[in-house]
Amino acid sequence: MSQTIGATRLAYSRVWHHVSASTPHTGLSTVKSPPEAVTPPSLGRLASRIATILMGKHKPIWDPSTDCGDYVVVTNCAALYTTGQKKFRKTYYRHNTRPGSLKTITMDVLMDKFGGSEVLRKAVSGMLPKNRLRDKRLARMKTFEGDAHPYKGNLIQFGGKAVGTPGWEAMARAVRQADTTRI
Repeated sequence: MSQTIGATRLAYSRVWHHVSASTPHTGLSTVKSPPEAVTPPSLGRLASRIATILMGKHKPIWDPSTDCGDYVVVTNCAALYTTGQKKFRKTYYRHNTRPGSLKTITMDVLMDKFGGSEVLRKAVSGMLPKNRLRDKRLARMKTFEGDAHPYKGNLIQFGGKAVGTPGWEAMARAVRQADTTRI
């Protein structure tokens, strides 16, 4: 006899989420009031939200040993927002275990050389658990420097409006209202 309750196949299905690195977000912003002063999410807050989605911690079936996370499409990585002087002072290190081979690079040079996608990938990678699922989870994060991406058809939609675009909340309320009147 099975020990699972409910439609587990549906629970383990992967969903595509869209996150914009440049759009102001009230829940992820460091400035809370007044509403017009809300900033885009800072690099750390954005990376922690993406890591949560990649691990699947937002789902009720989350288990640390299973890979039940979703896909994340991140756009506008060229406009990553950092607080203070981190863009010029944060240093990334790499070493190939040979004596004298420690290499350093600052965030602004890394962004000029590889783009904001690499900076975000490094931040999310540091927030994921260090186990054999890490590379698979990182492969589900798709980053783009601008608005254009080939995954528009895969994103969650309510009534033809993708989640995160202006007006999607009204469409979601209309769809939910139609479902309650049908029952």
